[in-house]
Amino acid sequence: MLGEILTAIVTPFKADGSVDLDAFRRLASHLVASGSDGLVVTATTGESPTLSDEERFALYEAAVDEVGDRASVAAGTGTYSTEHSVHLTQRAHEIGVDAFLVVTPYYNKPPVRGIVRHFEAIAATSDKPIIAYNIPGRVVQNLETEAIAKLAEIPTVQMVKQANPDLDQARRIVELGLDLYAGDDDLVLPFVELGGLGGVCVHTHLVGPQVKEMVTLYRAGEVEAARALDRELAPSIELLRVVVNPIAIKCALNLLGHQVGGVRLPLVEADEDEQAAVRECLERLELLAPVAA
Repeated sequence: MLGEILTAIVTPFKADGSVDLDAFRRLASHLVASGSDGLVVTATTGESPTLSDEERFALYEAAVDEVGDRASVAAGTGTYSTEHSVHLTQRAHEIGVDAFLVVTPYYNKPPVRGIVRHFEAIAATSDKPIIAYNIPGRVVQNLETEAIAKLAEIPTVQMVKQANPDLDQARRIVELGLDLYAGDDDLVLPFVELGGLGGVCVHTHLVGPQVKEMVTLYRAGEVEAARALDRELAPSIELLRVVVNPIAIKCALNLLGHQVGGVRLPLVEADEDEQAAVRECLERLELLAPVAA
């Protein structure tokens, strides 16, 4: 098992725009010490669309070396090209990651039989588990439960990261025998209540210990305490909605002193209003002291 709480880690950049591997290592260690059972490297939060293959591989190597002995490492290797996804997965396997996050092919919108063949081709390259990532908000199509059931017939497709608030579909995924991860941070507790495993999260960059505690409380039968803690974390969800991910989370991390740098075009830095909104959320989470009037 990869763990209950996985953080989709950002990719830090230096002032010249190059990948900052030292900052990445520091952040990876911090996250694992702060409630994360594992990391997902080069997912959307890690700005995978603007990373070169060599940058991806360097990040996988750094993650495995830095935290691989105490946390799981999953590599985001899914793209809209099957050939490219196979290449990324093969190399990630050689580097020694524990699993692969494979998103539904985006933009070209293949039919279900094409999606299944895409996953079959990727699965043929490694015996390590695959997390199928269903995120209709970004790929413009929802993997219906019947399609997920077809993917579940592939032996290494063992988990689903579901960024879809349909609780009925989430329940059916669990009934298929797949490990269910919340793909939206506000779904972690609702999915756990349905029998899900946990979440692949972004807000755990900031509130990892609290999210881990929330899941632990629920599993210990302290349901109301878990729900109360979930409500307390509302500002961390609001923060992520200030501006498209990962702009807001990088802004927050920089405000907290983690020095993860900026973002690569076509993403842009948070503007003054967005920075103020992010700061206000951090203040409500008691992670930053309020600015004196």
